[in-house]
Amino acid sequence: MKKTLGILLVATLTLTACGRVRDSAINPFNWFGGSETVETSEEEVNPLIPVKKDSILNREPVTYRGTPVADLTTLKIERVAGGAIVRVKGVASSQGSFDVRLEPENEDLIPVKGVLTYTLLAVQPPGFRQGPARSREITAAAFLTNQQLASVRTIRVVGANKTLQSRR
Repeated sequence: MKKTLGILLVATLTLTACGRVRDSAINPFNWFGGSETVETSEEEVNPLIPVKKDSILNREPVTYRGTPVADLTTLKIERVAGGAIVRVKGVASSQGSFDVRLEPENEDLIPVKGVLTYTLLAVQPPGFRQGPARSREITAAAFLTNQQLASVRTIRVVGANKTLQSRR
């Protein structure tokens, strides 16, 4: 009983002290003060908004340094809701390939005589060892909508040494 009364008394004193801490500098919520409305002129620059030339979104376009992948092993077209996924697996000439892309050769994905052509590209840095084929495998995929597939009869994927295609 005496312990409970002591704990209750200490808790009450601590709680009443919070009223004094609320407006003091000890309280972290008071460190920056309240907000205020400030008029801005058109010439004033907001420091929170980056200048367009320094923006991540407005950088100069970087040229893609990818080269065609040496060998293509499999080409699969998998039907999914709303279209199809074109999935290609290839073997790069050396280990360490990255930034793998399946780039369309046709402008705006419009097939030429029913053929939609892609190229399997990857950035392949020099100086890496060749290693076993399993360690050099890379995969890329592209989604095509039903509207894009409407006039496509053949999908062709080009590599450096081999071309694979799939027909309807």
